[in-house]
Amino acid sequence: MDQTSSTKEIIYKINSLEDISIVFSDSVMSKELVTKGKFAGALIIYKGFQDSLEAGKATPIELVYDRSREMEIGILQQNLTSTVMSSAGEIIVKKSVENYLQNQFPDIDKSISDNILRTAIKNINYTPVIKWTSIVGEKNDIKLGLIQAVAGTAILMLLFSVAGVGTSILEEKENGTINRLLYSPLKGSTILYGKMLFAFFISILQLTTMFLFAWLTFNMDLSVNIPALILMIIATAFAVSSLGIFLAAIAKTRQQAQNLSTIIILIMSAIGGSMIPLFIMPSVLQKIALLSVNYWGIQGFYDIFWRLLPLEEILPKILILMSIGLIMTLASIQLFKKRIMKL
Repeated sequence: MDQTSSTKEIIYKINSLEDISIVFSDSVMSKELVTKGKFAGALIIYKGFQDSLEAGKATPIELVYDRSREMEIGILQQNLTSTVMSSAGEIIVKKSVENYLQNQFPDIDKSISDNILRTAIKNINYTPVIKWTSIVGEKNDIKLGLIQAVAGTAILMLLFSVAGVGTSILEEKENGTINRLLYSPLKGSTILYGKMLFAFFISILQLTTMFLFAWLTFNMDLSVNIPALILMIIATAFAVSSLGIFLAAIAKTRQQAQNLSTIIILIMSAIGGSMIPLFIMPSVLQKIALLSVNYWGIQGFYDIFWRLLPLEEILPKILILMSIGLIMTLASIQLFKKRIMKL
């Protein structure tokens, strides 16, 4: 990044804009952060920026961005253009006029020259040339909308499916099935773990079916990173199935569990990105989305199919999903011990 006073002035003005966070880095690291999905875009001001301004030449500025977040960048474009223009426009117009007057009218009076400069700057109509470069998804034949639809819909439908499995435990309690099973040699923990294992395998099967359907129907390439895809399916299935069982565990009756599950799943799916892409939402909701299973699952599949990241870059999201699943599982066991199974 250029370190001149003109660059620092632009950075200061950009930093004063709302909902824009600035991280200083070199061009290589900036592009890597955008590729990994850490930021929507990066403004790169190359060395020689101030020299270009003073010479009245095109400014070496480039904005690299993630094509999946074009709407965010589009909203940002006007603010960036006006900010760069206010800082760079005056300098480049002043230097251009000065060079022109010096070459064409070397003997011009200084007061006349100053008046011409003031008039030119006052009527400035300079628009800086910012090179816009998409660096994510350019080598990818998979359509962005397809990834969003498959991943978002799969997790949303999966939540409803496993919530139904959890609710069946309450239904069996109301029907007396659980009590009869407790009189058998089976332990209560065995019955509960069996239900949870069933929900887990149903989740894996449903996710696998969704992606196979996308492959057969929409020609979605599943071979981009098979190990990462398998681990993401397992981690997402574990987190979602555990959450579904937990939603049933906090309810007292089957009807209550159904109503509670519907409300929580719809809200979590809305803010987590299953229904609406995250970049459309306000920044506050984007931060709240971090608490949802949907967010980590969808972003993990984005990393695989859109950003084409290696397995080691996707592992943190897999570990977060596994952690969510483990916490929900332990909490569900404790709740079922007290309310249903009396283990």
